[in-house]
Amino acid sequence: MQPESGSPYGAGANGENDGNRVRQERQEKQEIQENHGNQENRESQEYREDYEKREHQENQENQENYENHESRENDENAGNRENREYDENRASRSHGGNPSLYGYAGNDANARNDSKENDGPSANKRGKGSWAWAAGLVVLLSKGKGILLALLKFGKPLLSMLVTVGAYALVYPWTFALGFVALIFVHEMGHVWVAKRKGLPVSAPVFIPFLGAMILLKRQPKDAVTEAAIAIGGPLLGSAGALLCYGIWYWSGSEVWLALSYVGFFLNLINLLPIHPLDGGRIAVAVSRWLWVVGAVAGPFVIWYTHSILFLLLWIWFLWQMYRRFFGKSKGGGRAHYAEGMYRADVDPALPDWYLSGQLHKRELPFTAYCRMDGQHVVEFSWDTLSFKGELEIDQPCTIRSVSIVQVAGPDAERRVTLRVRAEGEVHEPSNYYEVPLAARWRFGLLYGGLAAGLAFMMWLVHESGLTRP
Repeated sequence: MQPESGSPYGAGANGENDGNRVRQERQEKQEIQENHGNQENRESQEYREDYEKREHQENQENQENYENHESRENDENAGNRENREYDENRASRSHGGNPSLYGYAGNDANARNDSKENDGPSANKRGKGSWAWAAGLVVLLSKGKGILLALLKFGKPLLSMLVTVGAYALVYPWTFALGFVALIFVHEMGHVWVAKRKGLPVSAPVFIPFLGAMILLKRQPKDAVTEAAIAIGGPLLGSAGALLCYGIWYWSGSEVWLALSYVGFFLNLINLLPIHPLDGGRIAVAVSRWLWVVGAVAGPFVIWYTHSILFLLLWIWFLWQMYRRFFGKSKGGGRAHYAEGMYRADVDPALPDWYLSGQLHKRELPFTAYCRMDGQHVVEFSWDTLSFKGELEIDQPCTIRSVSIVQVAGPDAERRVTLRVRAEGEVHEPSNYYEVPLAARWRFGLLYGGLAAGLAFMMWLVHESGLTRP
């Protein structure tokens, strides 16, 4: 017999089944929740790993950017330091080693801080340099007049010297050009030194490119011995300079010094030829004036050897001077000579304009000629109409015949005129000018001949060393 529905036994079996289903559902639900939690954990773990990876990459990129930034800053600082060193070197070359005179334009704040931190003692040196420059400026201002006069006195010789170096540097290497002009300078200073010892005023050397250099005696020697002494001073000191160049070549082996020595020996030897206005022509007056004949005869051979147009002109001028000296005397018995000077004078307002009209205004002036205690010959003159008085220095003893105005320019806005005054006469040569003691003749003769022989020997020695011609 089957149990009825709703009996207690049937109800218990269904309850157990329901309980099992519930438990099974809870278990499945719990498993689903656990699986879902595990999946979330896995996703969270992957997210954290991915985040850490991205963060690590970003840290690496930031580190690389930081290192690159530091490298760029170091490069910039190094560049700024190089710029400062360049500016300091340029300032040192241009201003005697005082870089504080130049600003560090273009440097950033880091470069300036680095300069302040690292300069240390050099900053103190720059400070001391500034004080030195300030002291020099004070001296310049206090002695400005004397320095200005020195610049005016030596400015033209220095400028002519630099121009001559530049001219020779266009043809020869600059080292040779500089040494060559220096040798010429040494030669001329030999004349200056002897002239100063003899008490004669003399100008500084003036250089003429491709012609040489010259000095001007502001007062002529009183006798032949003085003239010969001044003349031989140049070749003596110039030969010493050339010999020094030869010694430097022998010690260093530099060919430029050998070339300079040869040129120095050659030029000083040429200057000893007895031809005016070369030194040999003036030395000859203390030895024998017959040497001038030797110079006149030897001139064409020297011209042929040197192929020099300049020497040809010198030889022609020498012949003309010899003709004037011996055959071209004026009526007064001496060689004609004149001297000129430019002067400025005030014009009397009451003077009519036509009085000074025309630039070729000529007028004889009263004058007085005399010789000062220092041996300088002077002519004093006056123009009473303008209440003007002046004096003109004559570079050698002369018998003055006339003093006249040869040109008048102006008057200008200040009512002043410019006058050109000329003094004319004849050169006065004392009868005893060429009277040289026998001992002095022998002394100058031996020195003259010995120097010429020594220079010729040194030229041969340089030739044997491998240098043929300058």
